[in-house]
Amino acid sequence: MKQLEVWRRKQQLDHLFKQIAKLEGDDELVAHWSRYLCVLVSGFLEVAVFEIYSEFARNKAQGFVANYVQKQLSRFQNPTMEKILTLAGSFNRLWRDELKKATDGELKDAVDSIVNNRNYIAHGRNSDLTYGRMKEYFEKAVKVIDILEDLCYQ
Repeated sequence: MKQLEVWRRKQQLDHLFKQIAKLEGDDELVAHWSRYLCVLVSGFLEVAVFEIYSEFARNKAQGFVANYVQKQLSRFQNPTMEKILTLAGSFNRLWRDELKKATDGELKDAVDSIVNNRNYIAHGRNSDLTYGRMKEYFEKAVKVIDILEDLCYQ
């Protein structure tokens, strides 16, 4: 993680995952925490995308252009892989193509599952999300964020 705010939030989530792993034996409590983690990880994706592309704009564009980019990015929500790809393509069509190729399959599925489960949870619907699955999704989401950063800073 190159972007400081993204790294900081990842560290907070890493700590929380470790704390929840210590709750072995109380499956119901771990399931509730797993749903909470899903909401936090979805928010992490939103913030990471916002921060990475905002910093890119600040470093590459004049101030008023960077301000415009930040204003547009502030509306970015429910970061499905398709939305992230569309956004990447708005900056650079080649980024979209590279990102799609790098994330097709498990990484895409993990990001989409995070958002889908988050929406189920937020709207009071049942989710069969487990701690193990959520941890796996988070690790794959971090890989997607690393790829985004690499594309912006290459």
